[in-house]
Amino acid sequence: MTAIFSIFKILSRMDYVFIIITVSSVIFWYLFLYKRRSPPLPPGPWGFPIVGNLPFLQRELHTYFQGLAKKHGPIFKLRLGAKLAIVVTSPEVAQEILKTNDVIFANRNVPAVALVNSYGGNDIAWSPYGPKWRMLRKLCIHKIFSNATLDSSTDLRRRETRRIVEYLAGQARAGSSVNLGEQIFLMIWNVVTQMLWGTTVKGEDREIFGAEFLEPFMEMNDLLLKPNVSDFFPVLSRFDLQGLVKRMGVPAQKMDQMFDRIINQRLGMDRKSDGNGEDFLDVLLKVKDEEDESMPLTMNDVKALLTNMVLGGTDTSLHVIEFAMAEILNKPDIMKRAQQELDEVVGKGKVVEESHIPKLAYVLAIMKETLRLHPIGPLLAPHRPSKTTVVGGFTVPKDSTIFVNVWAIHRNPNVWKNPLEFDPNRFLDKSYDFNGNDFSYFPFGSGRRICVGMAMGERVVLYILATLLHSFDWKLPQGERVEVEEKFGIVLKLKNPLVAIPVLRLSDPNLYL
Repeated sequence: MTAIFSIFKILSRMDYVFIIITVSSVIFWYLFLYKRRSPPLPPGPWGFPIVGNLPFLQRELHTYFQGLAKKHGPIFKLRLGAKLAIVVTSPEVAQEILKTNDVIFANRNVPAVALVNSYGGNDIAWSPYGPKWRMLRKLCIHKIFSNATLDSSTDLRRRETRRIVEYLAGQARAGSSVNLGEQIFLMIWNVVTQMLWGTTVKGEDREIFGAEFLEPFMEMNDLLLKPNVSDFFPVLSRFDLQGLVKRMGVPAQKMDQMFDRIINQRLGMDRKSDGNGEDFLDVLLKVKDEEDESMPLTMNDVKALLTNMVLGGTDTSLHVIEFAMAEILNKPDIMKRAQQELDEVVGKGKVVEESHIPKLAYVLAIMKETLRLHPIGPLLAPHRPSKTTVVGGFTVPKDSTIFVNVWAIHRNPNVWKNPLEFDPNRFLDKSYDFNGNDFSYFPFGSGRRICVGMAMGERVVLYILATLLHSFDWKLPQGERVEVEEKFGIVLKLKNPLVAIPVLRLSDPNLYL
């Protein structure tokens, strides 16, 4: 019996040895073979269980991410609840995402509240990459933002610009200060809406309607900024624990009712008889009526696209001009140089026309420098990869949230000399465009999801900026200074309203009519 027991003990030891060898081999294979084939996730800061890095997030995400990049490198990860976020802060990695792997990263990560004011994410900004998105983008490019369409609306932009000049001239004669943002907003709103559906706010109703529109618009933007449990833990989204989706429904409903009135009015009109030709709403309704079974366009799709064009076209141009004027007010030498160029190209006996714009190199440089230092989309709209991909030597999992920190890239001291200095001269020495081909400077994004309205934005911003500088000198109220502070959001904006005093600089009063 003792001999038999000894034999069993030896066999047991052999089993243990076999198990140990087998487990060790599996671990060795995983660590040294599998890991070599699959690069690790990007590095990142430590976080808590379940909530991850959520407790450490700061409101100004663009500056917070810039600080983390200095510690963890140009690509790093954050655990935001159940979501994995990847943040990119270098031109090289941005190029891998937006150019090399453009198709893979062409989808969006849509916030829960954005589904409400975009009719389920059916606009250009949030809709998934695919045939329908391509159809909508094609409509925008060929029907609303084409050179022919923009040229045909030159008189419209001129008329609205002269209206604000006349108003500002009245304020100048009275020595009154003005809230520039409010006036620029009203003008851009009228231009955009006229191009979209051929109507505009007239007379004394302009300021009243602008204020009514601005209220739900600002509320929408504020709600998009608020951290939402539903985005971090999608399994809880149906409960809307913070009530943000419900709150978004209020301004979204106001916008929807406005669109319903416009569309119903349009459906009751005979467009052939008014001599105004087609506008963007006409085109959309025509496409909808064609009932293409392979690519149907619903009325909600029409309203979602209108929302995208109204909000995107109005808000972004407004804040670019505000930032530019704020920087100029702090640097009178830049204002004088721009005005000198305007006097040479336009003269003091004429008003600025859009035909002058191609000759205004320094005004263009001011716009480019504004978009470098204060890019309107500081993190772009979040991208979402359709499959797991290797970027920058790290694995980026499918469906993770991708933030491209354009704000930080534009302030990279390895690329830009004195990056925190507002200096338009840097854009006179080297040619940068807005086409997204240079990943040291891409304020409108790059690749398939590059901003569809940048051609219109460039025209509107340059024309208004040139007019404001040509027609007026600008000064601050006694003892005040502009603090060019940023307020982070989907769209970057000035933290405080821009208030300044216009001073007439043209001798002929007819040039202010």
